[in-house]
Amino acid sequence: MFASFDVSAILREFITLSVVIDPIGTLPVFYFATAGVPPHLHWKIAVRAVLVAALVLMAFLLGGQLLIEGLGLRLGSFQIAGGIVLFLFALTMIFDSKPAREIEQAERDHMAGAVFPLAMPSIASPGAMLAIVVLTDNHRASVPDQLMTAVVLIGVLLLTLLLLLAAAKLRRVLGMTGTSIISRVMGIILATVAVDSVLGGMDAVGIARLSDGGGSVLDAAE
Repeated sequence: MFASFDVSAILREFITLSVVIDPIGTLPVFYFATAGVPPHLHWKIAVRAVLVAALVLMAFLLGGQLLIEGLGLRLGSFQIAGGIVLFLFALTMIFDSKPAREIEQAERDHMAGAVFPLAMPSIASPGAMLAIVVLTDNHRASVPDQLMTAVVLIGVLLLTLLLLLAAAKLRRVLGMTGTSIISRVMGIILATVAVDSVLGGMDAVGIARLSDGGGSVLDAAE
């Protein structure tokens, strides 16, 4: 892909990673994570969150498949576990219920929200980790292909960073009511993505068989 510059393949990977990382959907999580944090620290939280997410996703790009296969795990099992974690987080967005332990940690360290829930599991979501492993499958993708995937990933993360840096202006336009509505709607969408991840994982490990008509974005990546 790198040598022939396959535009369609690059575009397909960009769309796949944009969907699973979901830069726009990260905004409500950013508002959630920065609630009560002084405004002058918001840009630091955005930068730290994207950097942490980049490190995690790059680690999965380089060794995710080797780690999963080395432990004798199946990608489907990872997909199910990630979907469950993502679903639990989606519930906190829908019902606006932040665990007391997390609130206490955020009060001690304003930057705590940059790692959880913003960097993980919002930006570097289980779906994003799985997508990276699938797109850089060592059995199918050459080293140039994997380098191109890394470049596309960096592009999507930069887009995410730009949106987070503009979050304050967007919030002024939307207002508190607007951001609250967006947070809950995105929470429902996130819960749907999580359920789809679990169902896809169950299908992959043979627990259940999904109809051919419903594929997910990760199916398209494969």
